[in-house]
Amino acid sequence: MGPVEFLTVQALSGVRHGFCTRRGGVSTGLFASLNVGLGSSDARDLVVENRRRAVAAVAPGAALVTLHQIHSAVVVPVTAAFADDARPHADAMVTATPGLALGILTADCAPILLADAAAGVIGAAHSGWKGALADVGPATVAAMVRLGARADRIVAAIGPTIAQRSYEVDDGFRDRFCAADPAHEAFFRSGKPGHCQFDLEGFIAARLANAGVRTVVAMGVDTYPDAARWFSYRRTTHANKPDYGRQLSLIALP
Repeated sequence: MGPVEFLTVQALSGVRHGFCTRRGGVSTGLFASLNVGLGSSDARDLVVENRRRAVAAVAPGAALVTLHQIHSAVVVPVTAAFADDARPHADAMVTATPGLALGILTADCAPILLADAAAGVIGAAHSGWKGALADVGPATVAAMVRLGARADRIVAAIGPTIAQRSYEVDDGFRDRFCAADPAHEAFFRSGKPGHCQFDLEGFIAARLANAGVRTVVAMGVDTYPDAARWFSYRRTTHANKPDYGRQLSLIALP
């Protein structure tokens, strides 16, 4: 299937990182080819090999750490790798320990990679709409600060995620956000009757900035339309497919 393909962000050049596409793995069919989702119905040995390949490409020699993601704002500090079957139920991790590759799985939700390279502190978060509304991004920033980072020195990159043009929601969804803060209406654009389009990436970026992060890179890569590069839960659902793959975003200290 060729080499593992991943995107990087110049602002995170002080740490090893990559937003992996779906290319470069060993899975086939619905999961072709770099599916890293242990929760998918793909063969586990293929998923394990895909995860190994992704780490070898982005952060060779590092130990992969992932979570049992639950769409929350729960952040865990990590000081050592743990077994895949012992993954904490959480949606973000922070560490100051070299040799660990923090990994976030997504298929339309936003992966957020964060670093204060000067302090030697990194973080990674999974943010769908529930996590975004619960402020998983700012919670990750706060956890990094507890490890010695400075919020104004943290760089955050929001990786490939479903874009506003592809993210139709109903008015009740918007009302839930506006009930938390009327200013959140700015992240919704009118659509067909009873519906609107939600800017998940823009919302996350604004919440990170509100938490004191001065450098927030929104990559603007839409996972929904490009089936050749990205897995997408929404695209798969619209196509009535039985399952979908997940891509991996990684960050590790030098």
